[in-house]
Amino acid sequence: MRLFDMMTTEDIKRIKELDNSLSIALDINDKYQRENKELKQQVEELKADLARVKEDHQYDNLVHQNELKSLRKK
Repeated sequence: MRLFDMMTTEDIKRIKELDNSLSIALDINDKYQRENKELKQQVEELKADLARVKEDHQYDNLVHQNELKSLRKK
């Protein structure tokens, strides 16, 4: 006798419920993975933007410091 033949209607119903739950969990996981990937990309873009802003700020500070030095010499 095969295992499937030995299952009751309740066993089969429970297997279908578990299969459905697994499908839902896999869908949720897929969605999470996509969202996580998008968020990581956004974080990397923000980090790059921040680095550019910091460089610009440092450059502006140097320019202003040089302007102040030249004004003090006059």
